[in-house]
Amino acid sequence: MSTIHTQYYETPLGELIIGAYEGQLCLCDWRYRRMRDQVDKRLQKFLNTEYRQQTDPVIDQTVAQLDAYLSGQRQQFDLPLLLAGSDFQQQVWQALINIPYGTTYSYLQLSEQLGNPKAIRAVASANGANAISIIVPCHRIIGSDGSLTGYAGGLPAKEKLLKLEGAELPGRTLELF
Repeated sequence: MSTIHTQYYETPLGELIIGAYEGQLCLCDWRYRRMRDQVDKRLQKFLNTEYRQQTDPVIDQTVAQLDAYLSGQRQQFDLPLLLAGSDFQQQVWQALINIPYGTTYSYLQLSEQLGNPKAIRAVASANGANAISIIVPCHRIIGSDGSLTGYAGGLPAKEKLLKLEGAELPGRTLELF
């Protein structure tokens, strides 16, 4: 059986687990998220792999880019991504990647962009299944009323990421770290 190389990475927002498979980033997710087991099982089944904690050049590159992003020195990521999910999930995740830095979309806007305004719940579910947090920026999705909604890293982390990016939310002042 092949392996996903993993490492843990501590950020000012919480700890991430980062995983690389055959030269591509397939995992960058909150270590203590509520759906940790489901995400890990789905990823391992999809790729027919198991996790092994060891270093990997893709993980090193990811950490360097996350450090630059979190210090305000990088706005876009340039990493080889392996989006492991259904065709619909991959479509949603690709749409997330295309949301510009510092911009927020509602679930409705994202589902409209995908050509199916009635798929709000399916879009929200795919958003929640994202295994590559921050880099596939699911934190940029908010409620239609401008409220912060669920986030695997927790709402305080989501708020700090949006503040870092200079995003504006109606009626809210965002506090950074």
